[in-house]
Amino acid sequence: MDIPHPDSESLILDGCRRLTGPSLVWSDTGAILDVLVRDMDMERVLDCCYRQVDALLTQLHWRQPKLTHRRFENGFNLLLAAPIDQLYSAVMVLETAWYFCACELLQVAVESQEQLIQDIFDEIQSEKNDSLVELQHAASEHGVDFLVDDDIVSIGHGEGSSSYNVAQIPPVEQIDWQSIHDIPVAMITGTNGKSTSVRLLDGIARAANQISGVTSTDFVRVGDEILEQGDFSGPGGARLLLRDPRLQVAFLEVARGGILRRGLPLRRARAALVTNVANDHLGQYGVNTLAALTETKFAVRKALADQGVLVVNADDSGMVEFLRDAPPPNLCWFSLDKNNPQIRQQIEHQERCCFCDDGDIVFFDGREVERICAVNDIPMTPNGAALHNIRNALGAVGVASAMGYSQAQMAAGLGHFNSDERDNPGRFNQFELANSARVIVDFAHNAHSVAAVADTVGRMPARQKWALFGSAGDRSDDEIAAIAHGVCALEPDHVVIAEVEVYLRGREPGEVSTIMKQACLESGLTENQIVFAQSPLVGVEFAVSRMQACDLGLFLVLDQRDEVIDFLKSR
Repeated sequence: MDIPHPDSESLILDGCRRLTGPSLVWSDTGAILDVLVRDMDMERVLDCCYRQVDALLTQLHWRQPKLTHRRFENGFNLLLAAPIDQLYSAVMVLETAWYFCACELLQVAVESQEQLIQDIFDEIQSEKNDSLVELQHAASEHGVDFLVDDDIVSIGHGEGSSSYNVAQIPPVEQIDWQSIHDIPVAMITGTNGKSTSVRLLDGIARAANQISGVTSTDFVRVGDEILEQGDFSGPGGARLLLRDPRLQVAFLEVARGGILRRGLPLRRARAALVTNVANDHLGQYGVNTLAALTETKFAVRKALADQGVLVVNADDSGMVEFLRDAPPPNLCWFSLDKNNPQIRQQIEHQERCCFCDDGDIVFFDGREVERICAVNDIPMTPNGAALHNIRNALGAVGVASAMGYSQAQMAAGLGHFNSDERDNPGRFNQFELANSARVIVDFAHNAHSVAAVADTVGRMPARQKWALFGSAGDRSDDEIAAIAHGVCALEPDHVVIAEVEVYLRGREPGEVSTIMKQACLESGLTENQIVFAQSPLVGVEFAVSRMQACDLGLFLVLDQRDEVIDFLKSR
């Protein structure tokens, strides 16, 4: 039976879902309810919601209920802890209690109350799986990770893992626990640089002759085999990767959306990297501010194993402020500047840090300084011009050091990693055309990443500069305009604004492009310098047909990336 919801502009159920791992608010499994409140006292709504949940849990004989909430600017998240075999039941509890609460506040009669409660009873019995709970407890006792979805449960990671159908779990005493173990796993999160970082770390692991795996917004890959293509930066991609019996080490791209929707994918990571935090995708799941987004990214701390290392960007003032009063143990700061206050403090306190010094990437382990390699020996930096990629290298060194890689292995991995379509597709890929014009293809898609790429390209010589860009429609007008302003910092001679039809996300065709054009005009470009294209590929073809020797193009391609790269290689 579907749970009804009163139609109201004052009380809006924004969503309700399972939490399968550590999340923004806590580390418990359970369910989370998102509520938006307008023109009504928030405390009154919260009090009513708690009363209705408590009353419902009492009727259901729910053992040892645990509830909490998080308030945000226009609503709240309400969380109910639940055993791993009662997550759907917990969702039903929260949605049903919210229905009762909304009816009370709106003075609407409750429909089918007895049937709704019976439905929850039925779900509790249907979902109950004693063998699953017993396996979870046994995994904890043996010190190994436990990963579960609707169909499969696994213990351990990679080559040390064993997987079972959730309906056919063997008795725990029949499991060969000596063969079950975790492998080194690192989580990489942040606004920008996640995909580059996981690929760079994969390169370091390969230099150590390990079978490495990555999850990212592009694919799940083990060694050279792509298991699945698409955005797998959430828990589902992590589980797919960590169950592969060939896997010896893993690097997981962990996106904001996955943390907020389901929580983190595991609980025993060796290291976690937070690259940076900038305004992006605000206004979802109750995360409306940069401070709240920063807190979301730092949820990765909750999934670190004992002695796990947290690697953090000391050049990001927001993250420095976030950790100022309560820095976690085993913290490793990284910075472009060896005189950064956090770096100086780490050295003084004999704690880990990474920094640049006299053109070298340097790691301090708390006792000794180790020069990893020269910045100019890292191809993705081009001779130090790409500051964002130097930061990516520093963060990778912090993680790789925590995972036990040697200086030689790190230097080899960094030295063989290129910004091309093979090593790092869509991230500062450079092409030289037959007429000696140059093109850079990048996936930069928010103001912060665009500024980083534009800063690098702005310092590269050119006769004339071309820029191509577009945006997804699920950003605010100001965020879309900020992307265009960031590109215009290049002072381009020609601009192509490409419509990204697959990412309109509720916008009318041409709406995003019009906002971007207006921002370009505000930045000082003229009408004659701006051209519209119906797709990224059409825009690239137009620009390339007009570029001359010594011209430089920055093409920010959000869609049709493979087609664009194939076209450029043909030219």
